[in-house]
Amino acid sequence: MLIEVPRSTERLGSVRIHTLQKILELDATMAEAETLSIPAEEVATVRQITIKEIEAVERDMAIVVPIRNEELKLFEGVLTGIPHNCLIIVASNSDREPTNRYRMERDTLAHFYRFTSHKAMIIHQKDSALAKALKATGLSKILGKDGLVNNGKAEGMIIGMLLAKFAKKNYVGFIDADNYIPGAVQEYVRNFTAGFIMTKTPYVMVRNSWVYKPKILESNIYFKKWGRVSEVTNRYMNSMISSRTKFETEVIKTGNAGEHAMSMKLAEILPLASGFAVEPMELIYLLEDFGGEKLSIHAKAVKEGVGIFQIETRNPHFHNEKGSEHLNEMLLAAMGVIYHSSLCNAEVKKEIIKELVAQEALSPEGIPPKPKIYPPLKKIKFSKLKLDLEKMKTAKPDERTLELFGF
Repeated sequence: MLIEVPRSTERLGSVRIHTLQKILELDATMAEAETLSIPAEEVATVRQITIKEIEAVERDMAIVVPIRNEELKLFEGVLTGIPHNCLIIVASNSDREPTNRYRMERDTLAHFYRFTSHKAMIIHQKDSALAKALKATGLSKILGKDGLVNNGKAEGMIIGMLLAKFAKKNYVGFIDADNYIPGAVQEYVRNFTAGFIMTKTPYVMVRNSWVYKPKILESNIYFKKWGRVSEVTNRYMNSMISSRTKFETEVIKTGNAGEHAMSMKLAEILPLASGFAVEPMELIYLLEDFGGEKLSIHAKAVKEGVGIFQIETRNPHFHNEKGSEHLNEMLLAAMGVIYHSSLCNAEVKKEIIKELVAQEALSPEGIPPKPKIYPPLKKIKFSKLKLDLEKMKTAKPDERTLELFGF
């Protein structure tokens, strides 16, 4: 892989937000005798990342695929795009009745493993044994009134992160299950590895920015640059940062990055917001806690610094269209994160309300919802959860609640 180094970096306290980086070559593999004419590291404008470097990181990374009632062909395509060295973790919240779609996903994964020997795990988000284990660890806030894990992508991500920690992985990435192009999935993961290889801090996040989000217009495909929600989220997140620094910026390009990854060191100290607020909340929390506005309790992360890489893909992002109601739900969640942030001043809040009213996502007298925040993984009793997961792993087939392939 050949990638630009960040052209510039916004520094806010201990947070380093790198500007969008472009991929120059998806595969820059060369014969041993060949070398690129790249200047010394301190003046280089591009970074060549070798296959050996990529594979070393992939062996230490889990890719979490949250899924809920997606087409099995799409799910299978996503599996085929994940590099073989990565552990696959499927966190499903799909229906189990009247049709057991979860069983169909599990069977699809089992079939995939049979022919590829690709290590994988799958668990259902609403599993009662899982809920009991999470409650015993101190993570009862993730449970609903029925005693089971709440619905939502963030909840699936948390389960995936816990399983990645259980598998002793140092990196965890997230790929949506509605991706149409398996080759794009492969690129997403390679972009994650590029960020992890380039970082100078163990507290790092890598967020993908899609080069295009194509729309089908009559008989043609229109390669749209930004989705409606992403465009609005990025704008107001940048407005919030600009209001604090007094210098206008457009540094944030990945406010709603569904495809993103982070080091486990960062994942363990990062609270996650429920539902569609999860991706923007990650950035907002890092700015609030490490942006210099207050004293963080995470002294080591403050000292080492927190790095945020944003990498533009070469593959366009084809995905399921879920309608305007779904987009408004995403928009409200994202704007709620910014609106209720301690960094958001009255002027930006006023603009957010005006935007939401204009988008018909909010009534003039309303305010966007405040996100529900779950505690970071570092606060839970992981040793207790580990024992419960071991029991789930070795249960009888008809009682098994955690399926492992290749372990």
